[in-house]
Amino acid sequence: MIRTAGANAMIDDAPAHRMFIGGEWVSSGTGRTFESRNPADRRDLVGRFQAGDAADVARAVRSAEDAFPGWRATPAPKRGEILYRFGALLAEHKEELARAMTREMGKVLQEARGDVQEGIDIAYLMAGEGRRMAGDTVPSELPDKWAMSTRVPIGVAGIVTPWNFPMAIPCWKTMPALVTGNTVVIKPASDTPLCVTLLVELMAEAGFPDGTVNLVTGSGAEVGDAIVTSPDVDVISFTGHTSTGKRIAEIAGRRLARVSLELGGKNGVVVLADADLDLAVDGIVWSAFGTTGQRCTAASRVIVERSVHDRLLAMLEARVRALRVGPGLDAATDVGPLINEAAVAKVASYVEIGRGEGDLVCGGRPATAGELAHGSFFEPTIFTNVRPMDRIGQEEIFGPVLSVIPVDDFDAAIVALNQTRYGLSSSIFTRDVNRAFRAMRDFQTGIVYVNAGTIGAETHLPFGGVKETGNGHREAGHAALDTYTEWKSIYVDFSGRLQRAQIDNQPTDGGDAR
Repeated sequence: MIRTAGANAMIDDAPAHRMFIGGEWVSSGTGRTFESRNPADRRDLVGRFQAGDAADVARAVRSAEDAFPGWRATPAPKRGEILYRFGALLAEHKEELARAMTREMGKVLQEARGDVQEGIDIAYLMAGEGRRMAGDTVPSELPDKWAMSTRVPIGVAGIVTPWNFPMAIPCWKTMPALVTGNTVVIKPASDTPLCVTLLVELMAEAGFPDGTVNLVTGSGAEVGDAIVTSPDVDVISFTGHTSTGKRIAEIAGRRLARVSLELGGKNGVVVLADADLDLAVDGIVWSAFGTTGQRCTAASRVIVERSVHDRLLAMLEARVRALRVGPGLDAATDVGPLINEAAVAKVASYVEIGRGEGDLVCGGRPATAGELAHGSFFEPTIFTNVRPMDRIGQEEIFGPVLSVIPVDDFDAAIVALNQTRYGLSSSIFTRDVNRAFRAMRDFQTGIVYVNAGTIGAETHLPFGGVKETGNGHREAGHAALDTYTEWKSIYVDFSGRLQRAQIDNQPTDGGDAR
């Protein structure tokens, strides 16, 4: 299946990939390319990709505009059938896609398979929305009058996606956009352009009409900014760093474009004294070190009652020291590489900050032994005796660094958990049902888990957070349709006379309405 999506040339034994505009695989007008390399072994050149610019974005946007009337007019159930075919193609090629993802992004193969599965799940879910895209039918306040609302597409959607879920998140964004009748221009992260290129190849095979889906690769400064500033891009969906999201909101706000932002997180796991500690350790290790901590939902804080701190810490340390760091395609690997050398440097800088704030328990160094020296690896790291307002307890590190924060009781745990500018995911381990329900109510996050880690969202529920985690929109679930649709209210009066709503449905003499 992996035909490198329109790559007709080979340069230095690495495929040269093209962009997808108007149903054709095309080169950028810049004549420039950039490289994607395997983060587990930088000697491995995954491919070369077009370094697009504003002119390429303009071509893609024009193509999307031209395709919009026909796609909008396509009945939503028929649009859903194409989404279903795309989901079936993902399922058919799941293993190939997962292996390509692990090579380009680095996450262990088992997780890459889960990433592809999320794409399959959202494709099938949104395919069903083609027949479920309900509005509201309500009684009119006047006789012989019908009142209802319906969803309508917005237009051209600019989709800017991150590298950490290089197939799931593009699917999360494009599937609701497409089933509701919008056309899309996608800009993938420059660290993982192959993953989205392969998705677009399958979208073309599934039968999306020419111009409905367009792909422009390149830098954020050239391609991303051109999408955000284009007056013809009607809705923008971005997942990434909070500072970038704020800048996008500011720029797009000048022209009142709709913007959906999914940004950072500093997620906490609360462990109470009555918790099942074995289960808590399972959840913490998976949440903190899965995807090498490179998830917006990763658990970077453990807030634990002091009475069980030492026991929990000893169990965590033993498990984390046993984790094997290595290439994601190696079945024995537990923790894969960071995405690039800049990420290694960032994590190392936070470890140095942490040495002055808490007590280093294990890890704390880049992993460079043997073949690991050719990749971007970092040891899984734990700090303890971190205070809630310490920098490593507050700032998003996006790597395999876990801060353990001891607290006196449950009330202090709630304060510590909420005492951050982010609010994406949280969890609590307890056997006390009353405290579990208090956590559901009082944890200031968009997602709350009880007796589970902070990762593992399912596609049929809304995904997103509060505070600086986003701007109120949600991905996944039927709530995702809200980003890509406008509401239209419709009134049909079959009375045969003019009825003036509130003027005619109330008494005119000021007397008793009876």
